[in-house]
Amino acid sequence: MFKNFNLRVTVRVLLTGITISMLVIAAHESYYATAIVLAGAVIFQLYGLLYYVNKTNRDLSRFLSGIENADFSQSFSSENLGTSFDELSASFTRVVERFQHIRAEKEENFQYLQTVVRHVGTGLIAFQPDGRVRLLNNAAKRILGIHVLHQQSDLKKVSQRLHDKIAELQPGQRALLRMVRDGDLKQLALRATGVTLRGDQWTLVSIQDIHAELEEKEMDSWQKLIRVLTHEIMNSITPIGSLAATAGDILEKNDGKGMDDEQVQDIRDALATITRRSDHLQTFVSAYRNLTRIPKPNFETVQLSILLENVVNLLTSDRKKCNTAIEYQVVPSHLTLMADHAMIEQVLINLGINACQALGNQADGRILFKAELERRGNVRIRVIDNGPGIDEEAMDKIFIPFFTTRREGSGIGLSLSRQIMRLHKGTITVRSEPGKETTFTLKF
Repeated sequence: MFKNFNLRVTVRVLLTGITISMLVIAAHESYYATAIVLAGAVIFQLYGLLYYVNKTNRDLSRFLSGIENADFSQSFSSENLGTSFDELSASFTRVVERFQHIRAEKEENFQYLQTVVRHVGTGLIAFQPDGRVRLLNNAAKRILGIHVLHQQSDLKKVSQRLHDKIAELQPGQRALLRMVRDGDLKQLALRATGVTLRGDQWTLVSIQDIHAELEEKEMDSWQKLIRVLTHEIMNSITPIGSLAATAGDILEKNDGKGMDDEQVQDIRDALATITRRSDHLQTFVSAYRNLTRIPKPNFETVQLSILLENVVNLLTSDRKKCNTAIEYQVVPSHLTLMADHAMIEQVLINLGINACQALGNQADGRILFKAELERRGNVRIRVIDNGPGIDEEAMDKIFIPFFTTRREGSGIGLSLSRQIMRLHKGTITVRSEPGKETTFTLKF
C-alpha cells in the first residue's frame, strides 16, 4: 500500500527525526560544534523533504498550464510515485487525448468551412467595426475584379457607389446596384448580416452578380410576349389581306357598275393600300418571329483573323452604305474561338452596319474590330467606333425588341445579337461616351 512516494516521504521524515534527536542530545551534552552541524543537516533535510513533496505539485501545475495553452506535448509521469499516482496519470492521459481529439475535430471543421467559403459562388466580405476586412473569398475577388482588400474604404477604388451602398446597409437589409467594371456591366445583389464574435459586431456582406440571370429572364419574357403578339397579329392580318383581295376581285368583275370612275379609283387605291400594308405587317411580324426560332449553334473552331477579315470585306464592299475607315486587329494573331461561324459573323455585321449608320458622313469616322484575350483568359471581340455615341436613356433600351433610334430600323438586330450570344453562353454589352466613342463587347 505504501510504495515509492509514501516510502520516500516516510524515510525522509524518520531521518529528519533522528537528526533532530541527535541535535537535541548534542546540545544537551554541550557538543556545540556537533549541534551546529546537525542543525544544518536538519535544515537541509527539511528543505529536501519539502522540495520532493512540492515536485509533484510543480509537475501537475506544468501539465495543467500546458493544457491551458493548448500544448498537448506535456505529460504527467507517475514513475516511482505509487499506485494512486498511476490512476491520476491515466486520468490525465485520457483528458489530453480527449482535448487532442476535440482540437483535431475543430481544426478539420475550420478547414472545411474555409474551403466552402473560399469556393462558394457567392461573394462574401466580412468587416470589423473599425472597417478592417477579415474575410474576402474568391467569388468576391472575381466579381469586384480585385486581389486584396484591407479596409472597407478601399472599395472606393472599385466603385464609389458600391462603397457608399455597402456603408449604408444595415444587418438584414438588401440592395441592388448597377456598376461597370473593366467594361462589363454588373448588376449586384447585396445583403448584409450581423455577426457577433468575441463581443465585436462584424458585418458580413454577400455579393451576387445577377446580370446573367436577369438577362435570361428578360429574354424569356420577351420571347413569350413575341409569341403571343405574332400569333394574334397574324390571325388578324391574314383575313384582312384576304378580304381586301376578294373585294378587289369583286370590283373588277362588276367593272364598277353604279359608281363613277373617281369612286372606283379611290376604292382600288384603298384596297391596294390595305393589301400592301398587310403584306408589310406580315413580313414585319415574321422577322420578330425569328427571335423565337433561332437554331442551335453549330460549334466549330473559328479562326478570328479570317472571320474579322470577311466581315470587314463585306462592310467595305458597298461604299454607298458604309463609307468609313474600317480596321481589324487580332491579338494574338492565331487566336481561335469555338462558335458558330455564320451566327457570330452575322452579329458582327449587324454591329458594323449600326456603327456605319451612326457615323454617317463623319469625316474622321473610324470603326475597329478587335479580338483579344481578357485578363481571365476569355475571348472577347470589341466593335469600337468614334461616332456620336448613345445617350444614357437609350443605353438601357437598345437590346429590347422593337426599340430603335432609327426611323427605318426594325429594332431586331441587337435583340437577335443578344439571343445569339446567349446561345453561345456569352454576353454582349455596350459602353458609350457621347461625342467620343462607343464600344460593343462580345465576351465568350
